[in-house]
Amino acid sequence: MKRLVLLWGLVVIMCSGLPCSAPVSSEPRATANAAMTAGMRAVMEEQQTAWNHADIEAFMKGYWNSPEVTFAGSSGVTRGWQPVLDRYRQRYRDAAAMGHLDFSDLEVHPLGKDAAFVLGRWHLKRANDELGGVFTLVFQRFPEGWRIVHDHTSADEKRN
Repeated sequence: MKRLVLLWGLVVIMCSGLPCSAPVSSEPRATANAAMTAGMRAVMEEQQTAWNHADIEAFMKGYWNSPEVTFAGSSGVTRGWQPVLDRYRQRYRDAAAMGHLDFSDLEVHPLGKDAAFVLGRWHLKRANDELGGVFTLVFQRFPEGWRIVHDHTSADEKRN
């Protein structure tokens, strides 16, 4: 027992000469989060612009081009980049059906250095109606940039 106490005391004495660890600055994390947020917002701005030019293919560049990408909505889950593209093409056949899209109330929540989820609202204004709702997008950083790996979009019942 004496040996254990002496050994523990020696460890404490040896470690007492080491510099104390300073609190980790939140500045680098805030900078990283700002860059992350800017990257995802840029993707969403490009999507919004593409949509408003009736360019579904350009809109889809925001999604991970993989059979593993998922879209969940009121009609169920669609898996794979091509099926998600086909779903959009079927539902929004032309510029009139696509209308004018706006995203708002965006909240970016980091899940690590290469992933985050974004909460927000969508609003679609067309000649004869308006639709809107909420979404949760899961983004992942790839060599080509931030891409949506999962999209869960819901429509507001009061608007539709």
